[in-house]
Amino acid sequence: MGLKVAIQMDPIEAVNIEADSTFRIAEEAQARGHELFYYTPGRLIYREGRVYARGWPLTVRREKGNHFSLGEEAEIDLGDWDVVWLRQDPPFDMGYITTTHLLDRIHPETLVVNDPFWVRNSPEKLLVLDFPDLTPPTLIARDLEAIRAFKAEHGDIILKPLYGNGGAGVFRLDPNDRNLSSLHELFIGINNEPLIAQKFLPAVSKGDKRIILVDGEPVGAINRVPAEGETRSNMHVGGRPEKVELTARDREICARIGPHLREKGQIFVGIDVIGDWLTEINVTSPTGIQELERFDGVNITARIWEAIEAKRS
Repeated sequence: MGLKVAIQMDPIEAVNIEADSTFRIAEEAQARGHELFYYTPGRLIYREGRVYARGWPLTVRREKGNHFSLGEEAEIDLGDWDVVWLRQDPPFDMGYITTTHLLDRIHPETLVVNDPFWVRNSPEKLLVLDFPDLTPPTLIARDLEAIRAFKAEHGDIILKPLYGNGGAGVFRLDPNDRNLSSLHELFIGINNEPLIAQKFLPAVSKGDKRIILVDGEPVGAINRVPAEGETRSNMHVGGRPEKVELTARDREICARIGPHLREKGQIFVGIDVIGDWLTEINVTSPTGIQELERFDGVNITARIWEAIEAKRS
């Protein structure tokens, strides 16, 4: 039986159909006979006890430049739908957080993927703090002296915004670097948020592994190798995806965090592993499905929909 599926996402006309995970999710839903409705976060509405969205019936197709069609604009009551996908990209700002509060009001009667309460309470760079023995030495602070002391202790560190994404604003500060004070001044002039620092892991030169978990179970991984002269491996900034197998350490990490993710309703998650260390748990809008499916020749997206359909049956 087909489900009624609403997708809250960034403007669909801008997606790269060869890489975008949300497009792949919509494509597989359509193939399984589910009805699609698309809207952007700014079109989410709370009114007199109900949560609505203004958007369009959606049809997708794998044709560059002609990858979607929209039906007539309409307002729907999300409480009457089976599934809502929370798929807009960060930044994880108050606009993003507000959408989780509104979607909380329809979940779980309408299944919101991922569970908005735990998305809100599990930012990717903070959720790893629940597993300190799996992560490299980590500091979260706004205070310059605290960051300076952490750098003095570990010598070579990564400094980045706590709520950033896609590799934006990520800096490596090696033992000879003299830019910490200037970078701190730049960051604190942008917002009131702390920064996150982690000990630099030289293994990143061999890649930053993105492991996909579906309902707490690992289903595969891709390796993202930094471009020449880059520290960052994110594909948004030129990282090269390549095929990779899960190691015993990867499976150990997944076995530790998987039950927690399943319990908190995080159906589609992407974790980042460098060498033997967990660095992020991405629950807001994880990516990597299409690259993984191409490398492994398996339909990972079907696994995601099977988990959702089982919860709706």
